[in-house]
Order: sequence, then C-alpha cells, then structure tokens
Amino acid sequence: MLVDLVLPAVLTVIMFSLGLGLTGDDFARVAKAPRAFGLGAVNQVILLPVVGFLVATLFGLPPELAAGTMILALCPGGVMSNVATRMAGGSVPLSVSLTAVISLVSIVTLPVLTALSVRHFMGSEAPEVDVTALGVTMFLLTAVPVGLGMLLTRLAPAATVRITPWMHRITTVLFAVLILLALAANWGLFLANIGTLGPALVVMTAVLLAIGVLSSRAAGLGPKEVTTVAIESGIQNGTLGIAVGGIIAGVTTGLPPLTLPTAIYSVTAWALVIPFITWRRRATA
Repeated sequence: MLVDLVLPAVLTVIMFSLGLGLTGDDFARVAKAPRAFGLGAVNQVILLPVVGFLVATLFGLPPELAAGTMILALCPGGVMSNVATRMAGGSVPLSVSLTAVISLVSIVTLPVLTALSVRHFMGSEAPEVDVTALGVTMFLLTAVPVGLGMLLTRLAPAATVRITPWMHRITTVLFAVLILLALAANWGLFLANIGTLGPALVVMTAVLLAIGVLSSRAAGLGPKEVTTVAIESGIQNGTLGIAVGGIIAGVTTGLPPLTLPTAIYSVTAWALVIPFITWRRRATA
C-alpha cells in the first residue's frame, strides 16, 4: 500500500507544489540566460550521474545500495533545491527553471539510465525494469501535477499566492515522514552500512557542490547564478528517488533497500548544504 498509494500521492503533491507559481515566463528565461541554464543542465544530466557512479564504485557499495545511489544521482532537483536557493540568496527563477525543465527531461533519461545502472550493479539479481512503463509513470507523477499547478496559477493567481506557503510546509513535512519511513523500514541495513554509505553520500554532495561553484565561476557567472547552479547540482529530488526505488523493487508494503541511499542522503546532504547556504548568503549579499 505504501508504494502503491502513499508514495505516488506524496510525490504528486510535491510536484504540484512545484507547479504553483510557475509560468511560461520561467521557461522563457532559459533563452534569456542560456549560459547559466546550460551549465546547470549539464551538471545535472551528465556530471551528476558520473559522480554518482564513481562514488558507488570507489566506495565499494553493496549492489542494491550502489544501484540506489545511482537512482538518486539520476533524479533532478526538487522543491527543496528551490527553497535552499531562496535561503542562500541565489536566483530563484533560474532554480525553478532548472528544476522544472530537468524534471521533464528526466522522464526520458531516468528510466533508461536506471535500467542500465541496476543491471550493472546487481547483475543476475537485478529486478526487471520496464523502461516504457517507468517513463509513463514518471510522466503521470511529475509532468501532470506540475502542469496542473501551472494551470491553477494561470486561472486563479490570487488563490495560488495564498496556498503556496502552506503547500511548501505540507511538502516539507511529507518529505520528512518519507525519510523516516525509509530509514525505519531498513534499520538493520542502515546500521550495517552507515559507516560506508554515509561518507560516500557526503563525499558525493561535497563534490557536486564544489563542481557547481567551480564550473560556474569558470563560466563567468555572477554570485547569484553560482549559488543556484551549485545548489541545483548538489540537491536531488529525494521523494522521486524513493518512489522510483520502490517501483523498481516491486514491493507494495514498506520501503526496499534501493531507497536507503536516498533516505540517508536526504539527511546527510543538509549537513553540508546548511553551511553552504550560510556562506553563499554572505557572498550574494
């Protein structure tokens, strides 16, 4: 029931909240700031999976956890990356544009690369991944609710302004509950692997934040854009990662080991992101 009903419902609510306040102008900004957007897109779509693969391989993670780490690395940014960007004084329009566009791109990239990753790390033990079915499911759980949020914004802008802060609070609580459930369902596996998996995920986050900063500076971006690209490179959609892991594992109750890396990452990432936000807030002041 958890994977069949609760996870899709939570992801739908979170993606709907992303669509609230999003307009066609946000997508138009891609053309107005192609360098910043293009760099953020390359970091998310190409460099992030490469870093995830290297971390899973170099740290020698067990097959299921390595595959789960790749699922996480293939996820786009989420609502939390937009919140972190706002807190750090970055460019919120750029953050929202990257999150929205890469979420749509991931409908194609995530199922294909997830199938390859699961097969690579788990070998004969890998569950069968129906790429087409997973792509359709992702479309229904991500693109459709984002579109509905945008439609509500267009039809009832005043109501959208009133409910958006509440939706952000609700999604934060739902996300926290999901993380706790994932950890509780895999507590034994968590204790057995936290010594390896925890440092691996911390290193992955640190490398991605550093890549975001260094690549943005090399591209000559301003402080706000540097902050945004780094955060979008380092924060992934944890809810989507948990949902995909559950769908691939084919369980209907509880949360499988494939979701554990995302659950742990969703805690460890903020140990680095919060100090990063503090630093970047001073840099963009």
